[in-house]
Amino acid sequence: MLIDPYGRVLTNLRISVTNRCNLKCIYCHREGEKSGGEIDVERIAEISEAFLKLGLKKVKITGGEPLLRKDIFDIILALSGFEEISMTTNGTFLAEKAYELKECGLDRINISLDTLNAEKYEFITGSKLLNKVLDGVEAAVNAKLTPIKLNMVLLKVNFDEVDEMLSFANSFNKKDVKVILQVIELIPNKKTIDYYVDLDQVERKFREMAFDVKVRAMHRRHQYWTSKGVIEFVKPLDNSEFCRNCNRIRVTSDGKIKLCIFSDLEIPTDGLGGDEIIKVIKDAVKLRKPRFASLNDFKE
Repeated sequence: MLIDPYGRVLTNLRISVTNRCNLKCIYCHREGEKSGGEIDVERIAEISEAFLKLGLKKVKITGGEPLLRKDIFDIILALSGFEEISMTTNGTFLAEKAYELKECGLDRINISLDTLNAEKYEFITGSKLLNKVLDGVEAAVNAKLTPIKLNMVLLKVNFDEVDEMLSFANSFNKKDVKVILQVIELIPNKKTIDYYVDLDQVERKFREMAFDVKVRAMHRRHQYWTSKGVIEFVKPLDNSEFCRNCNRIRVTSDGKIKLCIFSDLEIPTDGLGGDEIIKVIKDAVKLRKPRFASLNDFKE
């Protein structure tokens, strides 16, 4: 079991398998990566095995866009020891790969979808691939990669679509499939600070209409069950509960250990194997501390 100096038990691994992407989203932060490159399947297996031995239960495959890797199915198979394998994708390649992803062992999926409006989608992502993403959502539903979460980064250009997005997500819900809308606070930079919207003003509305509220262990995220569907809010800024209850650790696409998306510290594992990786992970976790990021940090 991995426990950091603040008593937080780590249970989730988030591993980036590439920093390449076919979209150019205006808000992209590349999972906080400062470098780049791609480790091969064998190295992914070796590093993830060390985390498994240390008690982590769940792994999420991220990018960049993970489905750009031609060996993505081999990567999923290499992670089969985890209790749950999930993935975050932009959805543009999902329609043709959803069933094989399920067959290889992927349990569930998060799909980035900020808008249902083609013009807004092109503005946010720099592409005209909205219909491919919508086909990908339907394929994920049919393949039962559930619970499926639709990741919507809240921006001034799309905050008026939350109700429509929730209805869209809810339209797929049935007995054996759950689709949840996940509204995510923008982590801004100098170029995107003007697009920032306070998540609280949107969350308040759904808090008032909810007939049930579930508070997740990770980050104490609030999930509201309403007559219109299930909606969850991810608020990393000015939120001490978010950091105080973080139970995940990251691996960059080139195999470095990253303690927090807001931290510049990336600890290399190059040339290490077996017990050496385990030692580096244990030493890294000793450096882990909450970083209560504030919106003001990004305004300066």
